[in-house]
Amino acid sequence: MIPINKPQMDEAEVQAVIEVMRKGPVTNALGAGPKVLEFEKLFAEFAGVKHAVAVNTGTAALHSAVMAVGVKRDDEVIVPSFTFVATAEAVVLAGAKPVFTDIDPQTYNLSPAAVEKNITKRTKAILPVDLYGFSADIKPLREIAQKHNIALLEDAAQAHGTTYAGKPAGSFSDAACWSLYASKNIMTGEGGVVTTNEDNIDEKLRMIRTHGEKAKYASEMMGSNYRMPELEAAIGIVQIKKLPSFIAKRRENAQILTKILTKSKKLILPYETKTCQHSWYLYTARIKDGTEAQRNKLIEDLKAKGIGAEAYYVNPINTMHFYRNNYGANALPETEKAAKQVFSLPVHPGVTKEDATCIAETLLSLL
Repeated sequence: MIPINKPQMDEAEVQAVIEVMRKGPVTNALGAGPKVLEFEKLFAEFAGVKHAVAVNTGTAALHSAVMAVGVKRDDEVIVPSFTFVATAEAVVLAGAKPVFTDIDPQTYNLSPAAVEKNITKRTKAILPVDLYGFSADIKPLREIAQKHNIALLEDAAQAHGTTYAGKPAGSFSDAACWSLYASKNIMTGEGGVVTTNEDNIDEKLRMIRTHGEKAKYASEMMGSNYRMPELEAAIGIVQIKKLPSFIAKRRENAQILTKILTKSKKLILPYETKTCQHSWYLYTARIKDGTEAQRNKLIEDLKAKGIGAEAYYVNPINTMHFYRNNYGANALPETEKAAKQVFSLPVHPGVTKEDATCIAETLLSLL
């Protein structure tokens, strides 16, 4: 089976962990051990920003960022529903209301026009997702945020290597949140990072990740235990140095798939533009005018032939029991349609050229 995702590790990561185990420290009370500090420096350089704050999960990154920009109880935050639940979860954890908003049918990311319609007096922030590794249309979202004097956050969990207007994803937001989960373009097993150019946000993030403390046993604000262990940071240091080669391989595999799959008129394929360059976290295609049953059958047939295709976000967040009951089930037609038609194919660095060719040709034959 060619899995949909596979962590890329070798002896370098193993030795990095062993070094920490032998020499220590394993963690730091304020989350600022030597490996964490080194990893943060490397990540900030990669992301093209002043600050990077390492935490223990991508969800912790989201929750910390939402808190750091001042989102409080009864505030509203505009989010997509076509994404992983953590995006909305972070808003709810801060006591605020997620306002589920429809997507652009071509990019699967938040529609700026739909966002503008959902702005109210209670809106405190906009939180788009760079879904599948393709940047949300940040420029118009930035303009909306500035017009209404609200924060622009960015869920960049899948966007390591993504660029927008020639700059890394997250560069145009008040803060961007990254996941380092095992399936991501780089990983630390679990883990996350928040990046920002704002000194005041950076200061709050560092307190939030360690119980609101600026100094030990001196909490100045509400926080939690979101520290990244030194073991994770040691892996991250090795991984981030490999990221350019990982992205190059993902891009190569995506190009192979696209070249072959353009022969089919039954698919809508992912793409890039001059403004937005993909990280190819996932290669997500769409069955043109297809039904959910057709999509699901195609995935089953691909798996039967050893190809680990998957359909992500088949249940949009606003349709899930907790969110539907507490925040309403407003109609999101583009979201609902995409959830029934899209599917993703493996393009990770473990996929060889021969694998990529096999994946595409097998899909063509099944279509």
